Formats: sequence, structure tokens, C-alpha cells
Amino acid sequence: MGNLTGKVAIVTGAGRLRGIGFSCALALAKLGANVVVTGTGKDPSKFPEDEKNVGWKDIESTRIEIEKIGGQCLDLVTDVTNEKDIKNLIDQTLKKFNSIDILINNAAFGLGEDRQPITEVDPKIFQKVLDIKVTGTFLCSKAIIPHMITQNKGGKIVNISSVMGKRGMPNTLAYNAANFAVIGMTQSMAKELGPYGINVNAVCPGPVDTSRMDSFGRDTQWEELASRSAIGRNGTAEEVGNFIAYLCTEDTSWITGQSINIDGGTVMEH
Repeated sequence: MGNLTGKVAIVTGAGRLRGIGFSCALALAKLGANVVVTGTGKDPSKFPEDEKNVGWKDIESTRIEIEKIGGQCLDLVTDVTNEKDIKNLIDQTLKKFNSIDILINNAAFGLGEDRQPITEVDPKIFQKVLDIKVTGTFLCSKAIIPHMITQNKGGKIVNISSVMGKRGMPNTLAYNAANFAVIGMTQSMAKELGPYGINVNAVCPGPVDTSRMDSFGRDTQWEELASRSAIGRNGTAEEVGNFIAYLCTEDTSWITGQSINIDGGTVMEH
């Protein structure tokens, strides 16, 4: 893997102990990046049981884990749909680290209320899914890109989509819509920002063993998901996080506009 020493990375949605955002932030820090992590300040009473058991404190704990390995980290409660919050995120990042080189758009609506037949989906929930995933990606990117351009040293943007941004499924209309949109946005951004040396890619995970997937359990339904993959197992947050970090290195400077599946071969469409 390439070295990210001196680079500054922002990772949204990085507050879960078993989450892609946390694993990505940790992987970036291991490569030497200074990391800024965001979350929504989730109510601790709603934390998964494993987080409650270890006294997890959302993005504060993410920061602590990064500091344990010698990295520098800033944690900021941020609503990615709120432009004032995003401005504060940028201001505080520049104040502490002086630049922004990497943006990981990972924030997403929690799995659950949106997984309904189309005739039963609450329009407010549908809009919330799109607000966080699509509008959040747009607003964060829109606000940060000018700084990357002004710095004149390129940059890396990785948008977290899903294999469900490539293949529609029943009872997942809002999630499909949001993730298909992110892939289209990635291609548009890559075309527009390439002349500035800014690489933009999307990562499309399949089933990953995170707290987001706890509603599936880890027995029959979980095993059935694993059986759909060519490799025969579901992924880990560390595998996805490490791959995202790799996309932020100079080793991948000729990769842009791609939506890369990381799913054990469950979905093989480009």
C-alpha cells in the first residue's frame, strides 16, 4: 500500500465499532493520514449491545482508537445534510490540519424502516434515505472540492455505494435509488475533476459483517447471503476499509470514475 503520511482525510459516518467508516478511518490512519471523523451523536441507548458492553462512545471512541496507534484524529458531530454543519467541519479540519486531501462519503440511513414494499414505504423515510446518502454526498463534495482545487495537489474522493447500486431488489426501493444515484454522481464527478488530478471512485460492498446487518442475524439468513457469493462467505469491515484506504493512495492514481464491487463475487456486473 502507498503511504499517506501528511495527507488529511475526512470520513463521514464513522461512529460504529463494527462499521465500514470506523475500519476505513483506522486503515487511513495506519497509512499515516491525519483523520477527521463525523457522526450524528447517536443516542447511546440505541447503540448495539457490543458497543454498550465496552463503553463505546461513537466517534469519540473512533478517535481514541486512532490515537492508540499513534495517529492524529479530530471527531466532529456533523449532519451531512446541513450546510452549516459541513462548513464547520471544513473550518475545523483546516484549523487543525491545514488541508483536505481525501473525502470518504460513507454516511447512510440505518437499515430498517425503508425495507418495505413500495406501496408501504413512508415518503418521509424514502426522502431521508436519499437526503443522507445522495444529498449528503453532494453537499460534502461540493464544499470540499474547491479546497482540493485551490491546494493544487490533486485529491481522492471515495463514495460508498453498494452492490444494490447495480442490481435492484424487491422491498429496497429507497436504498436502490440512493445507491444507483451515488454511482452516477461518481462518474460525473470523475469526468469533471480529472483535470485537477482528483480521483473519484465508488466502492460497492456486498453483505459485510457490521452492526448495520445485525437485523439479519448470523444464522440461516446470514448464511444464505453468504451462499450467493462465489467465495462463499460474507465480507468484513476491515476488508472494505483497507480497500477504501488503498484507493486513496498514489498507487491508484490511474483509477477514476469506477464503481468497484467488493462482495466475494455476489454481483459481477460492472
